[in-house]
Order: sequence, then structure tokens, then C-alpha cells
Amino acid sequence: MFRPLIIILGLLAMSFPAMARVMPFPAAFKARTIETNGTSLNVRVGGTGPAVLLLHGFGDTGDMWAPVAARLMKDHTVIVPDLRGMGLSAHPDTGYAKKNQAVDIAGVMDALKIDQVDLVTHDIGNMVGYALAAQYPKRVTRWVVIDAPLPGIGDWDKIKQTPLLWHFNFRGPDMERLVKGRERIYLDRFYNELSADPRKIDEATRAHYAKLYARPHAMHDAFEQFKAFDQDAADNQAMLSAGGKLPMPVLAVGAEKSAGTTQADILRFVAADVTGAIVPASGHWIMEENPDATVKLIADFLAR
Repeated sequence: MFRPLIIILGLLAMSFPAMARVMPFPAAFKARTIETNGTSLNVRVGGTGPAVLLLHGFGDTGDMWAPVAARLMKDHTVIVPDLRGMGLSAHPDTGYAKKNQAVDIAGVMDALKIDQVDLVTHDIGNMVGYALAAQYPKRVTRWVVIDAPLPGIGDWDKIKQTPLLWHFNFRGPDMERLVKGRERIYLDRFYNELSADPRKIDEATRAHYAKLYARPHAMHDAFEQFKAFDQDAADNQAMLSAGGKLPMPVLAVGAEKSAGTTQADILRFVAADVTGAIVPASGHWIMEENPDATVKLIADFLAR
């Protein structure tokens, strides 16, 4: 009597996309809370060797980097913070300018007694990453920057008017009331519209991040990240004017169905040594849509 049931379940399983969960970090990674710059960040650390620091963006947390961390820990000490106000880090009321968040990250490096890092960033992590590299150029040896612009740099004024980016100005108490309790609906908009194939961001992934962004103050702080963009633009222009182009090698990675070659064009405004690369068959959510290609691009560049 069970055989027909098994056959039916097997057919149903083949009828729907595979349900993957967010990949866990290897057991060797340890999470700790690091006090830095007036706040505290949740930070995972694992592996041995030269340090590499991974910074996430909006719609994700440090959890997005688990496949990269599993690969790089073989020959790197891998450091994965949740940014201020995101993931399992603390939720301070202020401090969301990316220049200030770069000071958060420098404090993490100090706490871990790490002087220099290779840097890998995505989305808002790019913005914090640029502020880190511009303020502490001797502490960043190489930078992989993935699929997001930098406020105030290049065609920023044109980019921020793109209809897909309406959320940059979606903030305030009324907007927060609209989203409260509906975080999954709000995040689905990003996963669906900014991906090449929304089915690649599976149910388990969506549910995982919706739960994290439904934590107290989490969505408010995400809006604060966007609210700071005007200050970030002014800060970026000032840092570029004062310090000139970044000296370290940069790999500018655009997703084929998102930033594409524009990512390298943007980075050439702020860095002297830029190589471009593309994550094929992917929209903005590179780790969810094409993790294998993304991990290979990162690992190959850091191995040079």
C-alpha cells in the first residue's frame, strides 16, 4: 500500500523546484560579539591563513557568505560580520553613514588583532567596503566588489532615479508601519524583481531572511541604511578628492542580468587597478542565483 504513495510523492518532488535551505557555516566557524565604535557586531570567524573579510548587503545578512567561507577557510582566516543594525548585530539608533560603519569594521579587525585583509563585498557592503578602503588603504590588500553602485560616484544621480530603485527613498514612520508584519512581502519584491529567475531564491531562503528582518528595529535600521545615502555620497566624493584613487587591485563583479560591465565602469572612478568580471545567468542575488560561479571568481582572484 505504501508503494503508490511513494511514487506519488516522487512525482510531486520532481514537479517543484528543489527546496534548498540557507547553507550553514562550517562547524569550525565560531560566532562572537565584538564591541566596536559604540555598538556591537555579530561576527563569525573560521579558518587559518591570510585574513579575508566578507561584507553583506540589504536583503541578506552575513549568512549569504557561507559557501564562500567554506571554500576560503582552507587557506584564509575568514571574517564575516553582520553590519550595524542588521542580522544578529546590535540596533543602535544612529551611525548608518557608511564612513562610520567602516570604523565599525576597522574595530572588528583591531579586536581580532588583524592588520590587513582581502575584502569581499556585495550591495551595501560595497559602500562600507569603499569607505573602509578609502580611510584605511594600507589595511585592505585586495577588494572584490559585487553588483551595486557607490553613492556619489560616477552616474549615481542617474542610477538612483531608476524605477527599480524606488526603495532608496521609501522610509519614514508611515512606511515602517506599512511594512511591519509584512516583511516577507517587502523582501519578496527585491528577490523577484532584482533576480534573473525568482525561483532561484527558494522558499527556505526567503523565510530565513524574512524572520531576521522581522526582528525588532531591523527594518527600521535597513531604512536608515538607505536614508544615509545622501551623506554617503558627500563622504565618498570628499574621500576620493582627498585620497585619490585606491591603490589595491580591485575585481569589479557585475551580475549578467544586473550591473553587468557597469560595475567595473563605476569602480574605475575610485580605483586605479580594476579588473572586470561577470557572474553569468544571475541577477543581483549572486550567492542565491549562481553561487558556484561567484565562489570561483572570488577564490581565483584572491589566489593570484
